[in-house]
Amino acid sequence: MRVSRVASWAAVALITAAISWTTQAVPSAQQPAAGAAAQPAAPGANRQAEFGTFPSREFIRLNIDKFKWTATENNKLGVQTAVLEGDPSKPGFYLTINRFPPGVMSRPHTHPAERHCVVIKGTWYTGEGTWEPAKEVGLKTGEYMRHPSGGLHYDGAHDEEVWVLISGYGPTRADVLDHGELFGRIPSAKSSK
Repeated sequence: MRVSRVASWAAVALITAAISWTTQAVPSAQQPAAGAAAQPAAPGANRQAEFGTFPSREFIRLNIDKFKWTATENNKLGVQTAVLEGDPSKPGFYLTINRFPPGVMSRPHTHPAERHCVVIKGTWYTGEGTWEPAKEVGLKTGEYMRHPSGGLHYDGAHDEEVWVLISGYGPTRADVLDHGELFGRIPSAKSSK
């Protein structure tokens, strides 16, 4: 169990680093071509400036049993979020973990900015567009999904608890298609067979 936890966190760290690296502008791409007019730097070109550098920005370590879990979007169905870095409601980078109890899915919704998701526990069921359970895709521990800005989707857990690591740039929110509650219960897959 300890080895699988370490392997899962190592995979999460590698995927998060890869995502961060690919979202950074390539320095040579920022240089204007000979004779081209200089353009101002794109917003967020120096994202590290948001945080600072060592030694003013210290190393941080969080033990999994010390995460502070809060109800996601004030739901009453048990979906919880632990904020590891930043604040999703404010401008800047954020890193969170969403914990879905069995049988709870989000309802079709969008986000104003792109998000990057890695499953760190269980099988996370995801769908694009409006509710179509037959077209859901199950992503297992270590697998990745990008939610493009404005992309209508839904996701959650079927028969087991699911944890999903989510990163992006805030402020963010979930805009539910029918303006109702973000989360809902689904019938257990076992009871529907």
